[in-house]
Amino acid sequence: MILIYVQDTQNPEISPTFRLVMLIIFFVGMATIVLSKFYAFFESIYASKYHKPFFLNIMLFKKELSNRQYSILEHKFSFYNKLKKEEQAIFRHRLAIFINNKEFIGREGLKVDDEMKTLISATAVMLTFGFRNYRIELLDKVIIYPKSYYSKLNETYHKGETNPQLKAIVFSWEDFKKGYDIGDDNLNLGIHEFGHAIHLNAFKENDVSSEIFKNGFNTLAAYLQEHKMVRDDLTASKYFRAYAYTNQFEFFAVLLENFMETPEEFKTKFPELYGYIRQMLNFNFAGY
Repeated sequence: MILIYVQDTQNPEISPTFRLVMLIIFFVGMATIVLSKFYAFFESIYASKYHKPFFLNIMLFKKELSNRQYSILEHKFSFYNKLKKEEQAIFRHRLAIFINNKEFIGREGLKVDDEMKTLISATAVMLTFGFRNYRIELLDKVIIYPKSYYSKLNETYHKGETNPQLKAIVFSWEDFKKGYDIGDDNLNLGIHEFGHAIHLNAFKENDVSSEIFKNGFNTLAAYLQEHKMVRDDLTASKYFRAYAYTNQFEFFAVLLENFMETPEEFKTKFPELYGYIRQMLNFNFAGY
């Protein structure tokens, strides 16, 4: 005997409760999309006018440093101590997240310790403290050599580099430390290389802080293009080292070193340039 099973092709009746739930989900989803589009439009206008995000910080789950990392930050990173108490709490939160989200790799037998992680990461957090998205998504690893290292790519020794293809930033630890040993010589490897990373990241991303940076940089470039006398004053002053005039990326990185290390002199000599850098970074704290 052959048994044949014929499936009922009629759709089962959908319950009113299920219909209601699906309608609620649909309308909530549509409302979320509309509101997010509206907010993005609103914040774009706000940022264009005020050169800052509508809101900067949100800490749903506050992160903290280890006791060792906190001690290093407090005793070896002077910028942190210039911040207000509430800003310091945000700085620690961001620093803890940055450390946990990057891979730190030692080369040539170097063992990466908390001092390296804390001071290198604190440099990145300092420079992006006016950004809402501060993680520098362009990078996912920090490579550290004991001292200057030989590069087979161009057959020369390097102190540091930013490599977007490898999503890596590279430092000679010896030279990174020298950048903070003298705080007013406008030579700081950490600031310089993270300056490159921030610049490249901003032109790759579309978040509000990246847009503010890009708009500010384009305005700065236009200002210099239109004012030959300012360009002449820049080169004649010798305030910025000659390496700044290699290309646009080196120009920003060198200006950033001067901005961070000798802000008062920068502001006095070139107030317009100082204002543009401050605007690009939304750097409205620690006396800047």
